[in-house]
Amino acid sequence: MDAEPATTGSAGLIARLRARLTGGSSEASLTRRLAGTIFIIRVISAGLAFFSQVLLARWMGTSDYGIYVYVWTWVLLLGSMMDFGISASAQKIIPEYRASGDHALLRGFLSGSRWLTFAVSTLVSLGLAGIVKLMSPWIDPAEELPLYIGCMTLPAFVVANTQDGIARSHDWMQLGLMPQFIIRQALIIGITACAFLLGYHLGAIAAMVASAGAVWIAMTGQMVVLNRALADHVAPGPKAYDISGWLAVSLPILLVESFYLLLSYTDVLVLQQFRPSDEVGVYFAVVKTLALVSFIHYAMSATTAHRFAEYNALGDKARLSAYVAHAINWTFWPSLAATAVLLALGKPLLWLFGPQFVVGYDIMFVAAIGLVVRAAIGPVERLLNMLGQQKICALAYALAFAMNVVLCIALVPRFGGHGAAAATSISLTFETVLLFWIVRQRLGLHVLAFGK
Repeated sequence: MDAEPATTGSAGLIARLRARLTGGSSEASLTRRLAGTIFIIRVISAGLAFFSQVLLARWMGTSDYGIYVYVWTWVLLLGSMMDFGISASAQKIIPEYRASGDHALLRGFLSGSRWLTFAVSTLVSLGLAGIVKLMSPWIDPAEELPLYIGCMTLPAFVVANTQDGIARSHDWMQLGLMPQFIIRQALIIGITACAFLLGYHLGAIAAMVASAGAVWIAMTGQMVVLNRALADHVAPGPKAYDISGWLAVSLPILLVESFYLLLSYTDVLVLQQFRPSDEVGVYFAVVKTLALVSFIHYAMSATTAHRFAEYNALGDKARLSAYVAHAINWTFWPSLAATAVLLALGKPLLWLFGPQFVVGYDIMFVAAIGLVVRAAIGPVERLLNMLGQQKICALAYALAFAMNVVLCIALVPRFGGHGAAAATSISLTFETVLLFWIVRQRLGLHVLAFGK
């Protein structure tokens, strides 16, 4: 999609690398720049998250840290599903409104989507708090208050996700991602460090209070900046609301996102049910260490989704096919390189959490298999969602999720973290094969990083 310089030698190599990474004005060059921006944000975020998890693990101990990880996993899982899929469908709805000139509907979506997700997530959070109250006789008393705090965190988390989708649909990657992935992490570190230095006991409750405060502060700041940016970008005028139309697009995508998230978090949640909290903490440290690989996939997904929708709406199949191939290559090869580096440095990275976390090093190799296999087809789930194939994509994820649950229940009680990692890698491999076949059959595209 981009022409490369014809120069040779070291100067030519540098020129080619510069052109490949930053040059040109084509869609491929813009995608690389935006994906690079997202990846840098996620790497910085990973560094902050890694640093915060190391501090929390050392300050809290494995048991309290395991409880915090368990509750925060529920926040991440439920918060990512409670927006009806609107954060993802925004990347389909907004480009289509712009292409068709439906400015009233565009203005209505930009404001109405956030009010809708906030109202519903607040009601659902109150319901979840009621469930925690009803289940309190069967819940570990040390987990009860952190779970209530997690419920209070959810509305802000959901609105932040919705705003992220709106910002990315306008190519405002920094505005979409920095509040959630950098500012929020920095606030968690700052608040917990202050509490620790002031002599407060830093247990699971204190860590959840810090996390809840960080989510609300970051979301509010993001909302102020996003509203100003939209006021400069979208002309004022009447608003129209097509809530049923939004949900018709969003709900199938919600199924895809939900099953993906369930697939991502099943291992931790099942591990918590069958193994001690300290094992959950070790496994979570392994997952966090390997997170860099997932960030590459996330960066390309976040950058490419709305362009898949745009090119499909314009009927430009050749442009779409070339763009898909470009996205897959720039997902797989960097993911493979990142995996090799992380496995080579795995022991010292885990040691940073504490000497007791090094026992999870072997788990890294098992968990890495699924991540590399998944990267081989790039962000094809976004491609299917943007091209109206949400239902079949959701079915593929549902089957992979069901496989993961069965395998986790079968393997975790006996093999612990190794079993959880094996179950997830097998399920991701199964999911990858299914998605490859679906795209081949439904869209006629080759979506593998190698071969024809």
